[in-house]
Amino acid sequence: MKNPNSKRPLWQCPKCGHRFVTANLWHSCGRYRLADHFAGKPVILRKIFDRYVAAARTHGAVTVYAQKTRIVMQVRVRFAGAVVRKDWLDAAMWLRRRVNHPCLVRTESFGRLGYGHHFCLRDPKDIDQAMIELLGEAYKVGQQD
Repeated sequence: MKNPNSKRPLWQCPKCGHRFVTANLWHSCGRYRLADHFAGKPVILRKIFDRYVAAARTHGAVTVYAQKTRIVMQVRVRFAGAVVRKDWLDAAMWLRRRVNHPCLVRTESFGRLGYGHHFCLRDPKDIDQAMIELLGEAYKVGQQD
């Protein structure tokens, strides 16, 4: 009898190496460098991003992929990410519920799947304990729990 808690191994795209929960899932296949997202941007944005990733990793292992227009964080599925703007980081996370936070700038509905929350981060201190806890909730979404 199959264990109901077991999860299928992730499929790996042979071209870009990214992993997905289903084979041949559509994606913008390509290899991009994390550094390219920060080229010509204030150094503080990389520090904010690094703190954001470190905060997510307090909840477990996280894979970070640079894509053409964004950076994503994934466990089994993508649960958080960021877009580097001119002078701020648009940090996003997928949660099952609506939340409030001083840095929250936008919430989008994914219907029964939950909500995408976008945060305007301008300083590493913006990643406070409340945001770390929200990343823990998003991490669970990424684990497909």
